[in-house]
Amino acid sequence: MGSLILCHRKRAKQPYEISRVHMRIYTIEELCYYICNNLYLIDYTIINRQLCNWIDRELELKELAERLREELRQNCSMEQFVLTILRESTIYATADINKIQNILEHLQNQKDVERMKYKADSLQNSGEYETAILVYQSIINREWDDSVHKSFYGKIYACLGAAYGRLFLYEEAAHMYLEAYRICEDTDMLKAYLYCCYRYLPGEQYVKMLSGNPVYLSVDSVLKEEVKSVRQEVDVDIPEEYLEQWKKEYRRLDKK
Repeated sequence: MGSLILCHRKRAKQPYEISRVHMRIYTIEELCYYICNNLYLIDYTIINRQLCNWIDRELELKELAERLREELRQNCSMEQFVLTILRESTIYATADINKIQNILEHLQNQKDVERMKYKADSLQNSGEYETAILVYQSIINREWDDSVHKSFYGKIYACLGAAYGRLFLYEEAAHMYLEAYRICEDTDMLKAYLYCCYRYLPGEQYVKMLSGNPVYLSVDSVLKEEVKSVRQEVDVDIPEEYLEQWKKEYRRLDKK
């Protein structure tokens, strides 16, 4: 990762510490960078008078500090406070600000656990599967929030299954999808579970697992038709040895 380009020359002698994540910030660029990359964590550790005073005293951005103080006096929203910082910093283009505003509006009425899922989903969508797994795991390992429907946690398990699957860790993915199915009773989750089992189990064990379970047999039949259809559409024949090599490479990455 490259270094931040400083648009403002002033660097604080005394940093502003964001207690929630134990991070020290020295410049307006670092503050904006933190905000944009942690929108799901924006709370009282940022939206407060102490930050206004720090911006005034340490960064000598007095007009920005006074504008933020005035917004606090008027009981501004979290979104308004954050956008004022980003706009006044003159670091971001209008298109970037609008994108951030849309995300903030989406997060505004969400619970903490929903924000955590948003973080993990964002990591997963950007290909950071290992980090996404850690965030998803932190959600299911903490005390569950009774104010959200249990299916929310089923979807977390399904997301974990997808992340493990992207890393070709099919056995781990299968366990996650099975738990997701137990909670949500969603056929698509059962389908994903059987596909992962098919990928990591020896053929005889997979057939034995299906035998005597009419639900599994029915879903497996549908799954095979879907896989066949996809293969016909893609029409790409990838040698099995290549697939095995890719799996090994991803597993090595996961152990680092």
